[in-house]
Order: sequence, then structure tokens, then C-alpha cells
Amino acid sequence: MRSSVCLQFTYHHCCLCDRRISAHAPMVVLTIRNAHKRKYALICLCILGFIVYRYYGTPSGGRRMSRKVGLRANSSQFTLDGEPFRILGGSVHYFRVPRAYWRDRLMKMKACGINTLTTYVPWSLHQPERGVFNFHTQLDLVAYINLADELGLWVILRPGPYISSEVDLGGLPSWLLRDGSMRLRTTHPGFTEAVNTFFDKLIPKVLPLQFKKGGPIIAVQVENEYGSFAKDDSYMIFIKEALQSKGISELLLTSDYTKTLKSGGVDGAIRSLKLQKLNQRDILDLNAIQPNSPTVVMDYWTGWYDVWGDLHHVLPPEDMVTTVREILRRGMSVNLYMFHGGSSFGFMSGARADPSYRALVPSYDYDAPLSEAGEYTPKYHLLRDLLSRYNRGGVFPDMPALHYRESYEPAIMYQHLSLWDALSFTEGPFKSLKPVSMENLPVNNGNGQSYGYTLYEATITSGGLLKSGDNVRDRALVFIDRSYIGLFKRQSLELAVPDGKGQRTLSLLVENCGRVHQGRDLDKQHKGLVGDILLNNDPLRDFTIYSLDMKPSFMDSLYQAPWKSLPTTPSFPGFFMGRMFAYGYPSDTFVKLLGWEKGVVFINGLNLGRYWSIGPQQALYLPGPFLNSGINQVIVFEEKEGDYKVHFEDTPDLGMAADIQ
Repeated sequence: MRSSVCLQFTYHHCCLCDRRISAHAPMVVLTIRNAHKRKYALICLCILGFIVYRYYGTPSGGRRMSRKVGLRANSSQFTLDGEPFRILGGSVHYFRVPRAYWRDRLMKMKACGINTLTTYVPWSLHQPERGVFNFHTQLDLVAYINLADELGLWVILRPGPYISSEVDLGGLPSWLLRDGSMRLRTTHPGFTEAVNTFFDKLIPKVLPLQFKKGGPIIAVQVENEYGSFAKDDSYMIFIKEALQSKGISELLLTSDYTKTLKSGGVDGAIRSLKLQKLNQRDILDLNAIQPNSPTVVMDYWTGWYDVWGDLHHVLPPEDMVTTVREILRRGMSVNLYMFHGGSSFGFMSGARADPSYRALVPSYDYDAPLSEAGEYTPKYHLLRDLLSRYNRGGVFPDMPALHYRESYEPAIMYQHLSLWDALSFTEGPFKSLKPVSMENLPVNNGNGQSYGYTLYEATITSGGLLKSGDNVRDRALVFIDRSYIGLFKRQSLELAVPDGKGQRTLSLLVENCGRVHQGRDLDKQHKGLVGDILLNNDPLRDFTIYSLDMKPSFMDSLYQAPWKSLPTTPSFPGFFMGRMFAYGYPSDTFVKLLGWEKGVVFINGLNLGRYWSIGPQQALYLPGPFLNSGINQVIVFEEKEGDYKVHFEDTPDLGMAADIQ
């Protein structure tokens, strides 16, 4: 009698070479004629099973668990597991890309010839309040790194705690500023204690993902561009030891501008450069500080960010590819910042301090090789062609198909809610003799207000001259008995208040337009009213304060608000509600607010970001995964003027472009 044993097994991907092997191996049929032979066959099967498990069955996607040597800096080149290795990196931030598109963006990066993903970790998003941590859904860092692993990408992790990255306060949580003696990015006890608490949550999540444990993380960056801050000689040592004491064992590196290389490094970490134009002096300076070591451009800027009231910055594709070609010709490693910028959704955007305060737009397109919406650009095609010559005959994966984009019918605003009617849904109100900054308000479980608007109201009995004394951060709409009378901003410090009889209510709606993301004044980034407002040289007193952070919980609560049918002449500021319809599987689109002045757009309760008619950005990216099939709710908070119609177009509009100088 003949008996048969069938064994089918699956290869996942190989250890260090291509790491992309066919999904299913051929079926193996073993025919066993008698018990004696069956016994030996079972022994062979056990051995085969062990081999399959040992080499292909690891949780990280199939790479060996016995790695001993990770990324090493040997003389003029890197080695990885003992083999020569060059970092061809690209930055894509998980927190700026809808989770549904992570795979698409990373596959497009892989298809361009990039071998290493780099990402920052935004502390402010992961720990919005003391003791409250979020590593789920959009912020599931472990899932993101595992996806990179699955796709055959190495990872350089940049956990901060300060990251810059053009996000509010450089990624530091605003509740740190509640400590009046706080000195950010130093060994001030309040700061180091908070950093250790965050790292105690973050680092254990990434430890199993390190190279020597079978994962894709080959290097970890210590802080970011500290040389341009450099207020504490012990700080970088503290951050390095905090990482290592919690189990980080891969190669460490730092990243600084050419002029600040000396003061930004720390012993035991490779120094790397940030630049957009390569010159021989930069390389000589780095080699002088760090001889006999590989040269790394950790941030080669493929474009630049945009600020409100300016032009859209672009770097000609030929300039980008010429610089990258020269970097590669010199045998250097490089990371493209950004390879794909994405979007700073919500109130994530930071601000520039030098030469003057300017807030950033929500788009983080960055004129990168992959556009904000994941489109291929001329830079992408030039870069792919260039990197193919350095691939030693290997074949790149096919370029993934692009997502369809669609123009939808405009959303007609049909309901209105005045700002004043929405106040009862805020946390508060709060009474205070003097103005209180956003961060020091008793909201959000004692963590203060991070983003959005704050309304300050006081009683006055006369008109006269109102002076802000530069204590408005950053803009304030001013009202008398809810009628608009003028605007305070950083450049305008005085405002005439009309005369009137009896007691009247003076209101200041103050917007946090974004805390600066870099510079030596991070400790001074309190928002709202940060000092006295004077009327006829007397300070206003006895304030009633409302926190309008416009978090999802607040927006959800507005379902219970007394919305009214849109009147012919609605009051401003106010909320406007409408519906847009997306039939079938929703596609990407762009929200355009023709005829609107300044405010915030919410789609199905999600904050897409600010809009402002001064540009340059004139359309907000709306990813298809944010939409429902059928009816979608659109809410616009508008400060001054509205058209009552919201348009959805199939093309971006980042404004008039100008070459980066």
C-alpha cells in the first residue's frame, strides 16, 4: 500500500540581498513506501522544518536572527553585516501621510532605488498630555517600521526629542512650557525628566526592530541639529546615554549644518551634514572634525517649505540631480529630505522666526520627488534614472500606479453657527484677573491649550487707544459687543476703540498661528495673550477666557449646537456646515475656498488645516481615505468673509512658484 505525505511551505523574503522572493515555493511530494522509510522521511522533514523556521520564519518578515554586526563606519565606507553598504535614504514621515497610503508611498520610494527610510518621531503628537500616550492608528510607529521591513527598506530612526521638521515647537509638547523655569533642550531637570518618561514609552517599542535583533533599524539619530542651539554642553551626552541605557545598540549619528558641526556632535556618534548645495569646503570641514570616517549628507534638501504671504519655493530638478550625482560620485551616503513631504494636517505646522515671524502653510509638498499627493515629478524620474546606475545591475521594482484624482461637485453651505453660540461647547469659561497664556489655561487635564484659538473678554467703560505691547501671539480679531473693530498682529500694536456709553464687552479672539520650529527662543513660545493689553495706558483686568482648541471632541460636540439655516448676512467669525457627495470609492481631491478669507477646514471631523487667501497655498489636499462613499460633512470656521460654497478640484494649487535662492 502506498502512502503519501505532502508538504507545502512559503518563502517570505531573503536575508540581506534582494529580500523579495516569490510568494509561494513549489509543492514537495514525498512518497513513503514503508514504515522504515517513513521514519527517515519524518526525520528529514523535521530538519527541513527547522531550517525553514530558522531562516525564513522570523516575525520581522523572514530575516535571520543571528546578526552580530550592524552598520559600522569603517574608514571611508560603511559596512552592514560585514558587507560594503551605502545609505541611499529618503525621508517620509508617517505622521504626514494618511495611514492608508503608507504602503503606496514606500513602494514608490523603493521603486526609485532608495534603500533606507528615515523618519522623525514627533513627541508632541505621541504625548499630547502628561501621562497620555498615543501610538495607535495614524501614529502606529511600529506598524510603519514593520511595513518598511516588509518592503525591504532599512530604517534610520530620528526620535528627537527635538526634531525641528517644521512642526509646532519642533515637535516638543507645549505642556512643557507650563513650567515657568523650563529650559528646553538642556539638562534642566524638568526637561530631562519629561524626556526620560517619553523615551520609557517609545524606546521599548522599537528595540525589537533593531538590526541586530532581526529588524530594519540600522541607525538612530541623537537629537537634531543641536549645534545651532548649543546651550548646554552636557545635553547631547544625556540624550545619547538615555537612548543607550534603554537598549538602543545600533549605530548613532548626529546631524548639523556645516557651520555648527563642531558644537552639535557627541562622542560615539557619527556626524553628518545638512545642506542643499555641495561645496568642497563643507566636506573638508567635516573631514577635519571627523577623519577616517564615511561622509554622510543626512539632510540633502530636495526643496523647501512655504510660509504664508510668500511664494511657493521650488528647486529646479536639474539642480537637485546634479548635486545628488556629485554626492554619489564622491562615494558619500545621502538621505533626501524630503523624498515625499506629505501634509502637516491640523495645526501641526510650525513657524519661522528669522528674519521675522512667519507661519507655515499646511502643505509639506517641499517640492520633493514625490508630490504632496504622491504623484511622480520630474525629480522622481531623474533620480530613478541616476540611482539605477548605482544599483550594480539590479532591477528596480515597477513604479506603482497613481491614484485617481477627482473634481467633485461643490459643497453648498446650508447651516451657520456663530462663534458666540459655540462658546457654550468649549471647556470653561475661566475667570482670571490678568491675561493667561494658552499653555497655562486650566484645560485638558491641567496640560493647557496647545493649538487653535483663545477668546479673551473684558469689560470696558470708555473708548480710546488700545495697545497690545507685542503681547498678542500671534493674531487677534478685536470686537466691541461682538462687532468687529480691528486686528492686532505682530506688526500692528495699536488700535482705536470707538467711544460708547455704559459698560461694553471688549473681546480678543487670539490665534496661535504656529510656534517656531527652530532657533534659540523655543522657551518663549507661549501663545494667546502673554502680557497686559492697555486701554489708555491702563491694563485690562478681570478676563473671561474661552479655550477654542477645535479638537475632535469639540467638533463632535457641535452636533448638539443651535445651528441655524444660513442667513443672507451671517455673522463672523462663524462655523459653516455643508455636504459633499463622493459616489463609489472616494478619490483624492483638493479643497479650494474661493471667496473665503481665513480659517480652518474640517472634513468628517478631521482638521485638514488652515487656509488663507494671502497664499501661496490656495488648495488643501484631501486624501480619498478621509472621505466616505456618499455623504461627507464639511465644516468651515471662517474669521471674516465667506462665499458659502466649497470647491473640490482634481489639481493642486500651491501658488506662484519661485526658485530657491
